Amino acid sequence: MADRKIVVDARGYSCTGPLMELIAALKLAAIGDEIEVLSKDADSAADIPEWVQKVRHEFLGTTQIDGGWRTVVKKTH
Repeated sequence: MADRKIVVDARGYSCTGPLMELIAALKLAAIGDEIEVLSKDADSAADIPEWVQKVRHEFLGTTQIDGGWRTVVKKTH
């Protein structure tokens, strides 16, 4: 099975919401899948990479887009 790209649109959520949505998506994802989180919450641009480092998945980057952020994470385990 090829690795998938999963998009989580968390632009309607405030602080911790985007991170919680990422955690839920990771539980359903396969190893190697990339999860893209879209958020308008500025704190998530810092919170998500910090959490990803703690749990040892791969942080692929955050970019600012259309008044929000796009953060991409790869599930590694």
